[in-house]
Amino acid sequence: MTDYKTLIDAETWAFIERTNSYYPPDTIDYTIAEQRQIYNRMCREFFAGYPQGVTAETTAIATPWHIPIRVYRAPAPEAAAMVLYFHGGGFILGGLDSHDDLCAELCSRTGYEVVSVDYRLAPEHLHPAAFDDAICAFEWAAATYERPVLLCGDSAGGNLAAAVSHATRGHARKPIGQILVYPGLGGDSSAGSYVTHAEAPMLTARDLVFYRDIRTGGEDRTGDLTLWPLADAEFANLPPTVVITAECDPLSSDGEAYRDRIVAAGGRAWWLEEPGLVHGYLRARHTAGRARSSFTRIVDAVAILGRGEWIW
Repeated sequence: MTDYKTLIDAETWAFIERTNSYYPPDTIDYTIAEQRQIYNRMCREFFAGYPQGVTAETTAIATPWHIPIRVYRAPAPEAAAMVLYFHGGGFILGGLDSHDDLCAELCSRTGYEVVSVDYRLAPEHLHPAAFDDAICAFEWAAATYERPVLLCGDSAGGNLAAAVSHATRGHARKPIGQILVYPGLGGDSSAGSYVTHAEAPMLTARDLVFYRDIRTGGEDRTGDLTLWPLADAEFANLPPTVVITAECDPLSSDGEAYRDRIVAAGGRAWWLEEPGLVHGYLRARHTAGRARSSFTRIVDAVAILGRGEWIW
């Protein structure tokens, strides 16, 4: 039995308890509409505002169904790259507002223009709708910006960023890099953190099954690399990759497995498991020291990969 009382420090426990006060652990038993209402309220409660000088413009990519985006700009822009950001939320929750302050801070601290993508959600739009939107957003960014495109995402958004990286290896302007934060990549659910942390605070193995089945409509999509990047048979020619996971998270082993596959194929990949942190800890970046330090590492990774550098 994992001793979370020892692994997790007081600041992170305070974050977990505050989260649970808005978003109870049994939220997946509610209707989708209720889950979204609960999640959106929680995100509002954690909203930290914009850093000084950052501006944001909400617009849309002109596909037949229009993909809403929010473009963040810093007062002294850094032109080395632009960041395409995919939010988390289990493919059923979240949008432009749920990760609004996070994207604004990422913009402020790197100087890069950040574009947050409001991809379509399940169950109204089953897989591959979110993936299709992510690909459309990348194609739009590659055609709109002269500077390189850097992919970034957390949780479900990390899955989408990785799936785009796999799908665009032949693109004339493939991504310059990808930063994945506690992503779900389709690893072995019978081993590693899936077992050790099956009952972790904030995200459980039961939650993962729920989100998977909602996204696919219950259809078995084993081997679909647009759904699970780890299902790909080929890991060569992927962009430089930084994966940062939380120790107390059933998804953490996905980061290790993904790193290992890319390195074995001759690519550049670095994986860091943050000790004592939990899934969703980005919302704790202003209140818990471990989360604050990890967010700084994420910001630094975005800045470094955006410049086409590699230090790991």
